Amino acid sequence: MRGSKKRPRSTLVVALALIAGLGATVPAHADDPAYPFRDPTLSVDRRVDDLLDRLTLDEKISLLHQYQPAIPRLGIQPFRTGTEALHGVAWLGETTVFPQAIGLASSWDPALMERVGSAVGDEARGFQQERPEGWGLNLWAPVVNLLRDPRWGRNEEGYSEDPALTGALSTAYGEGLTGGDPDHLKTAPTLKHYLANNNEYHRTTTSSDLRPRVAKEYDEAAFKPAIEADAATGVMSSYNLVNGRPNTVNPDLDDVVRDWSSYDLLNVTDAFAPGNLPGDQQYFPSVVEGDAAAIKAGIDSFTDNNADSSVTTGAVKSALDKGLLKEADVDEAAGHILSVRVRLGEFDPGGGTYGAIDKSVINSPAHQKLAREAATEGAVLLKNQAHTLPLKKSDKDVAVVGPLADTLYTDWYSGSLPYAVTPAEGIAAKLGTDVATSEGVDRIALKNTATGKYITTGDALLKESAETSTAQTQFDVFDWGGGVVTLRSADNGKYVGYNWSGFANDQAQPGGWFVQQQFKLEEQSDGTYLLRYAGYETEESWWGNPVYVGPTGADGTLGLVTKEQAAHYTKDVVRSGVDAAVAAVKGKDSAVVVVGSNPSINGREAHDRTDMSLAPAQEALVRAVRKANPNTVVVVENSYPTTLGALQQDVPALLWTSHAGQETGNALADLLYGDANPSGRLTQTWYRSESDLPSILDYDIIKSDRTYQYFKGQALYPFGHGLSYTSFRYGDLRRTADGYEVKVTNTGSRAGDEVVQLYTHQRVSRDKQPLKQLKAFQRVSLKPGRTKTVHLKLRTSDLAHWDVTRSKWTVEKGTYDVLVGSSSADIRSRATWQVAGETIPARDLTRTTRAENFDDYDGTRLVDESKERGTAVAAASDRAWLKFTDTRLGSGATEFSARAAGAAGTVEIRLGSPTGTLVGTAAFGGTSSPYTYETVTADLSRATKGRTDVYLVLKGAGLRLSTFSLR
Repeated sequence: MRGSKKRPRSTLVVALALIAGLGATVPAHADDPAYPFRDPTLSVDRRVDDLLDRLTLDEKISLLHQYQPAIPRLGIQPFRTGTEALHGVAWLGETTVFPQAIGLASSWDPALMERVGSAVGDEARGFQQERPEGWGLNLWAPVVNLLRDPRWGRNEEGYSEDPALTGALSTAYGEGLTGGDPDHLKTAPTLKHYLANNNEYHRTTTSSDLRPRVAKEYDEAAFKPAIEADAATGVMSSYNLVNGRPNTVNPDLDDVVRDWSSYDLLNVTDAFAPGNLPGDQQYFPSVVEGDAAAIKAGIDSFTDNNADSSVTTGAVKSALDKGLLKEADVDEAAGHILSVRVRLGEFDPGGGTYGAIDKSVINSPAHQKLAREAATEGAVLLKNQAHTLPLKKSDKDVAVVGPLADTLYTDWYSGSLPYAVTPAEGIAAKLGTDVATSEGVDRIALKNTATGKYITTGDALLKESAETSTAQTQFDVFDWGGGVVTLRSADNGKYVGYNWSGFANDQAQPGGWFVQQQFKLEEQSDGTYLLRYAGYETEESWWGNPVYVGPTGADGTLGLVTKEQAAHYTKDVVRSGVDAAVAAVKGKDSAVVVVGSNPSINGREAHDRTDMSLAPAQEALVRAVRKANPNTVVVVENSYPTTLGALQQDVPALLWTSHAGQETGNALADLLYGDANPSGRLTQTWYRSESDLPSILDYDIIKSDRTYQYFKGQALYPFGHGLSYTSFRYGDLRRTADGYEVKVTNTGSRAGDEVVQLYTHQRVSRDKQPLKQLKAFQRVSLKPGRTKTVHLKLRTSDLAHWDVTRSKWTVEKGTYDVLVGSSSADIRSRATWQVAGETIPARDLTRTTRAENFDDYDGTRLVDESKERGTAVAAASDRAWLKFTDTRLGSGATEFSARAAGAAGTVEIRLGSPTGTLVGTAAFGGTSSPYTYETVTADLSRATKGRTDVYLVLKGAGLRLSTFSLR
């Protein structure tokens, strides 16, 4: 089956249907195996065509919603798209919980990723067999959005800031989920979220400016490998806009993504995104026009209004009535969906190849073992001064302290933990003895200065009632940074949260879509504190004022009040967390401090983080423990790069792990005590400061020098970094027929894995090129003293970049550096490669040129040329400009012509610089619609012939330019 914009229909099947009278008639049995669509010996295309021919129009329309109903007359069962499977099956109950996606990726191990994907696919099958009508096999994973900014709230869901690494790992995970045979799918994975989706701030209304080079070389390059390898069966469109157009109606879903695939793809919308088109985005007048445009753009399945499909089906029917859609459009979308259902074995006898998998696979011993292996491989040794690690097992008098020392937190896309091995439990099991523990958090009581009464827990809502401090008035305060804390009751060990009626201590962990357990203790000038509720998922409360805590009833029951009405509390510290931790570590053989993040707070879906620093209370804890016990090592357990500040210098050993699932503690113990050798590598740059980053809304990695590819500063830890307990020597880098090879020797005393990374750099280019660019990598296992020749594939075509002058991939002639090492900054061997490519000719602006194909810019935005397709450039300031480098003016251009729309203004044509020689000015009177274009011209008789840089200076904010020429 070939992927295409229009599915080929089998004329033979249609003819047979007519001759036999099959059509929509019902045979003797609805599940009659004589139906061609139930015959596994036929091609997928023929089976899909047969089934389509049997469906009524209403039945076909019913397939276009997430919840597809049963069709009893044909024996067809309900089908649901969208089972979350980011790092295990989520939201269906207890299941094997693997490390977060960022942790899995830090293994740099495609083989491991495929095995994890296979295990997750098995468990999805197990759940689906238990409840086929509600638990589907269309999985929404993996997330392949690139991690261009570590402040992105969903950083833990992605794999890397690099498209090659992301592509390789997502392909491996997808192949595990599918089973490796696209004709017989174990599950149907969907790549999230297409495209350029790296901010949660106003995510439904912000537009990501994606110039052609960034789109082709970066964002699309992460999605293409898994689709091209048939390791994914579709993509989910993202909430955001790209170049002014909502991704729900992005024509690239059809024009680009389907062209990558050799099979039909099932493209879905994100949840409630169709409603955003006439809603937040105000892009269409109603859902009728919006849904029609989405189908034409390449959407097949609408995730909207939960299980209520009536809005979607009603909109599609109305669109057909209005002529916005044809039945052939519905057939296309329905056919894509049915292709996946056929390949899942739904219509095969016994459910097909994987029909026998049952729930016994869920959290099986083999999967538990795999979870431990994945948690081990994904941890990264950041620092190991004077061989502080591994610790000695003979030193059994150990303390494990910190807010994450004896707790495992789960994230929004985590399954329910079947069991939890905490760091303290894992170390205790490793040593065969108890370890001292302390969370290192303050225990406080809050007393209203006006009433003299403490906030008190009870059987119902929190009140101000007690006049003396007891366990019912005391709370453990966890500082997660950004001023956000959580309060855990000392009475029952449950977290305090808002439940829409008041405040109760009834939650085992902070979590939920709205994390209602977040607070801020705001110190006042008189030394008292206001308690501010912060359980919303944006910068400010989504319901406005009031957000402060105070008594709202005569009995002292707490509720939300305005700042002016807020209670002023004294904060009585009943127990110092630092003092308790220091007491626990004093005199111990060693101390392990486990700090980091809560994955539901300060960064998650719908909430970007404002900074990347460790919480102040946690930083103070580390300093105090280190002072009390010099034999201190630090484990950072979080979901994103952290600016460690002075701690980077103060502590001798740092080990990073993601929130790594049920086997976190065992994996950490294996690593800390040397039963496993650290081998994980960072998949994104760890910056020293937020000042190293531009705005989170700036998507142009080339111009803003983002990621290791373009970042010119000194990273705290570079992309690809990770230490080992052994050492490796690299030999000379040698060219082979299909790439390069290098000998790698384990020169240490321990067996270990090295991740050999191959980078290239183009010395001279017409265009700005990456400082380094990952092209290949391989994880190798070596015993002490052993050597292995590592082969790394590198083709000439791998050196291509997108040439905006001709809108094509090109490999330039010249010298390329080929670099191999253990990180992007630790290069061990290098070679040069003389490539017989092409020389990009001077720009020929006599041809119609798209304005978006500039070389540089200032003060502009990329916008939608029309609602259907195309990109234009709009002036965002009164003197914006576009640069077109190395333009041949020939014998001298005489006229400038351009298509303009939007606000009135002028286009100046200048040579050499934005303030260079003015050779023409085109005046534009403006149009009533930003999509109504008019031709504007300017006389260029003053232009001189030759080669020069041409600048178009746009004066007039809102002026749009689509195409132009100089003739």
